[in-house]
Amino acid sequence: MFNDIGILELVTLVVLAVLVFGPDKLPKVIQDVSRFIRKVREFSESAKHDIRSELGPEFKDFEFEDLNPKTFLRKQLDGNEDLKELKELRSSFDLKKELNEVADAVNGRAPEPSAAPASVPAAVNGSGSPDLLKKQDKPGTVERPPYDSDAT
Repeated sequence: MFNDIGILELVTLVVLAVLVFGPDKLPKVIQDVSRFIRKVREFSESAKHDIRSELGPEFKDFEFEDLNPKTFLRKQLDGNEDLKELKELRSSFDLKKELNEVADAVNGRAPEPSAAPASVPAAVNGSGSPDLLKKQDKPGTVERPPYDSDAT
């Protein structure tokens, strides 16, 4: 519970407790606090037991930590054998490379030589249809978007 409290913090808390409560009342305050913590733990365990008994025997090994989405997903994915295919697919897909190619196509830059084969023209993608992401400039014509005064 107090794993992250160092010696200096502990000494500071003890000194503050002695100053606030005084040396005479400090043992009674410590007893009251420990009794309160014990009652809260008992109440928590009782509530967990009641919930487990109401859920039925199929949830006997149910842990409340599993309600955390990260823990639940980690537990479900550890036992799944279909993840090997997903990991292979993930390793074959280079998202950064794909994003750079799309950004180059949108900005009208020529793709890197290693990214596109030499037999495919720049304005045509691999299927033979025109690349709609490629910026096509025609000299002398500038297409401006329509002005909408209500939108501004």
